[in-house]
Amino acid sequence: MKIFEPLKKAFIPDYKNTSSPAVRYGYGMLAGIFGIITNVVLFVLKIVFGILSRSVSVVADAVNNLSDAGSSGVTVVGFKLSNRPPDKEHPFGHARYEYITGLVVAFIVIVIGGSLLRSSVERIIAPELIEASYYTAAVLLISVFLKSIQGLLYRDFGRSIDSASLMASAADSRNDVISTSLVFVSTVGAIFLPDIFSKVDSYVGLAVSIFIIVSGIKLVKETIDPLLGGVPDKELVKKIRDKFTEYPEVLGTHDLMVHSYGPSKVYASIHAEVAANGDILHSHDLIDNIERDFMNENIFMVIHMDPVVTDDPELNELRGKVTEIIAEAYGGRLSLHDFRLVKGETHTNVLFDAVVPFGEKVTSEELSALLSEKIDGAGKTYYYVINIDRDYTD
Repeated sequence: MKIFEPLKKAFIPDYKNTSSPAVRYGYGMLAGIFGIITNVVLFVLKIVFGILSRSVSVVADAVNNLSDAGSSGVTVVGFKLSNRPPDKEHPFGHARYEYITGLVVAFIVIVIGGSLLRSSVERIIAPELIEASYYTAAVLLISVFLKSIQGLLYRDFGRSIDSASLMASAADSRNDVISTSLVFVSTVGAIFLPDIFSKVDSYVGLAVSIFIIVSGIKLVKETIDPLLGGVPDKELVKKIRDKFTEYPEVLGTHDLMVHSYGPSKVYASIHAEVAANGDILHSHDLIDNIERDFMNENIFMVIHMDPVVTDDPELNELRGKVTEIIAEAYGGRLSLHDFRLVKGETHTNVLFDAVVPFGEKVTSEELSALLSEKIDGAGKTYYYVINIDRDYTD
């Protein structure tokens, strides 16, 4: 967002170069320090007025801010650790510390939510009259404002450097805005109708705690997926595949695999098809150049060169028939690659990989039977040797 541009310029040198580890470190440290300062200020204000007014929801909100300050501290530590260079034990670097800190933040959120849930239930069982004031309401309004700014900054910074931990903090700040708004409504009500809203205050604290726990569980899933090896970002997959269209000599690609060792550490491998009758040294040089081009975009690409026969009329005709039959039978959900023929005196083996989406129950025997039924060999015997492949990037 434009409102944060002056802040970036003042504290992050070369802030637009977000692929630089030093710039990522600057974003993370600035966001973490900002979070620590604002959350500590809000905690002090709320805990004072929460205790004076005997409001469980305000005290709960204050404790939540204290946990947020701790989370910001964890974020700072995480970015500091992730900025460490590769070493003998970690040759791919330490950038995954960002995912780990995001996970720690999520668990802190759940623990604090559980603590607030218990306090709220205890107050429901043994209610107390609260003494809300305009000062308490004003503090809560200030909190809503600061938390909104905090969430916007985290989201802007998180999107700028593709940081899981900052996006987790942004979601937590958004949840805090909602929960503090509920506490504010309850506090204002208690100023005018203390008997009624003293009871409401406990239920508001209960609702806030449940909201915090649910959001924490969602954060756990969002931050643990990269550590477990989740599906790569669709935009990244599209970017990789689109880039190969810039090279006319690459006839097709398949078997793309993407591994992330942190937001700025992407390793990938792919099979690239080239004409089998071409100069192998020229094709090898082409593959080297493509890998270098990807390296310039911070994608460490390893390319396996697949030679494809393009001047065999029988192979080309049969590949077209097989592709058409399978596309018609499965609505275009399946694709083929590595299509080749092994010709013998009595029969010809037809070998290829069929890419089947996860959840689609298709066997090689089923495909072989379908092709045997549909294709007339015109005196030739075809045996189909089919390997079922999965493309996790789709």
